[in-house]
Amino acid sequence: MPVFENGDVTIHYEEAGDGFPLLVIPGGGLNSTIANLSEGAPFNPLQEFSDAYRCITLDLRNAPAGRSHGPLEPDRPWDAYTDDHIALMDHLGCDRFLVLGFCIGGPFIWNLIRRAGEHIPAAVLAQPSGSRPDQRDLFYETNMKGWARSLKAKRPDLSDTELNAFLTKMYRTDPDFVFTVSRDFVRECETPVLILPDDIPAHPYAVAMESAHLAPNAQVSLYPWKEKPEQIPLALRHVRMFLDANRP
Repeated sequence: MPVFENGDVTIHYEEAGDGFPLLVIPGGGLNSTIANLSEGAPFNPLQEFSDAYRCITLDLRNAPAGRSHGPLEPDRPWDAYTDDHIALMDHLGCDRFLVLGFCIGGPFIWNLIRRAGEHIPAAVLAQPSGSRPDQRDLFYETNMKGWARSLKAKRPDLSDTELNAFLTKMYRTDPDFVFTVSRDFVRECETPVLILPDDIPAHPYAVAMESAHLAPNAQVSLYPWKEKPEQIPLALRHVRMFLDANRP
């Protein structure tokens, strides 16, 4: 697995295929790792799209099961992760790139578009994360019990105060919608997006569909698209058509 060092951040990443660059953001929340693409995702984009695209993926910084690491940056958690995505693609010479993200990849994609939209022709949000009005603390609580505890076991230099501040800023300071951008931003976003909704507590159907209704150039997959194995090829066909149509 290649390594990219950017200051005090070390990112482990993987590539597959040739062609126009496609950044793939694995699911798993703050435990997002390359391994999740083959162990927990409905499909592995590196296997499905490397015949036509240069697929690039990475272990998220400080995912306990991953190999990427760096400071927490509790004052700007979402932007710190977006820094890593942008820096990696710049390091690999990808001035323009498509994005496909699972789960936490949804908020990351909106933040990437906000910060580097001119470099992103289109994006696919698969089972994106979002905030449920009846469970505003869902991500804070689950990550304090899971991610924070696992990371502290690996990084005893981190304090409970730092971890709490990080998750509070990430999930409690603005615990609405898609966490990283406002509804007004999505409403004015011209970037084409394809949304594949899910409907579990961490991936609320209502938020995915609200994003699709707001974004002027949004498409939505058939739903449900992954309950049965025979449904996934149809969703993949839609994803490929969308990527091919929006590839420069």
